[in-house]
Amino acid sequence: MSATVTETESVTTKAVRGSRPRRKRRRYPIWSTIIAFVFSVIWIFPVYWMTITAFKPRSEVMTPVPQFWPHTPTIQNFITAVTKTTFLLNLRNSVIVVFTAIIFALLIALFASAALSRFRFRGRRTIMVLILAVQMLPGAALLIPQFLIFNDLGLLNKYIGLILAYIAAVLPFSIWSLRGFFIMIPVEVEEAAMVDGAGTWSILWRILFPLVIPGLISTSIFGFITAWNEYILAFTFMKDTSMYTLPIWLASFAVPNQPVDYGGQMAASVLFSLPVVIVFLIIQRHLVTGMSAGAVKG
Repeated sequence: MSATVTETESVTTKAVRGSRPRRKRRRYPIWSTIIAFVFSVIWIFPVYWMTITAFKPRSEVMTPVPQFWPHTPTIQNFITAVTKTTFLLNLRNSVIVVFTAIIFALLIALFASAALSRFRFRGRRTIMVLILAVQMLPGAALLIPQFLIFNDLGLLNKYIGLILAYIAAVLPFSIWSLRGFFIMIPVEVEEAAMVDGAGTWSILWRILFPLVIPGLISTSIFGFITAWNEYILAFTFMKDTSMYTLPIWLASFAVPNQPVDYGGQMAASVLFSLPVVIVFLIIQRHLVTGMSAGAVKG
């Protein structure tokens, strides 16, 4: 009896497997693989060279024949970059300015995108076009007007001034990205909540906001990368060297008319890149989702 049952299960399993549509693997031509490999090598080589140079001693950094691997690896360049410079002070400044700016920018963008996507009011399209137009303007074109306004308001050389500048820099993209996620939520979900007696604030807080958390994460990464790597605003708005951020600290390794410590400079570049790389690797799945679902859909 048991043998019969086993045989029946085996036949059923085979029948189920046979009924499943087989996924056809798409074969790409070999030349496309070669081109992709070449471009990948070209793209990754500067990162590789930066990393190995950071671990090379001074005697191996500027050799006539390139050395593609350090013969005597050392972390002295990292020690020099951290202990003999203002790395910790500049890191503190970057953390304060960038994280504060991103938190407030996301908070404003969350409510703005919800209003632009879920409510109908006069001037909504005009506001959206203006936000898009501001996003399209180059940052260098806005630098002088921003500097004059901030100077009149007494916001130069202050954290609050740079935080406001970073909020203005990342806010247009954040609004457009989050708006795409709000549009993807079916209106029926909101209508069902209204039938159950939920108010506007309850719908936003309990229904819509939890559904756009992936978009919030991906948008925060884009904003974090933009603010973390920003150099011109920080250098222009901050006059006190003790309030400089990490991009200015990194640029200080190449001073005109002075010998450049390439090992220390590469170690500083690695330290500067690590936070962005780590955050990107942790939530890269949400980042790809945001690119395909939020930023593209307008």
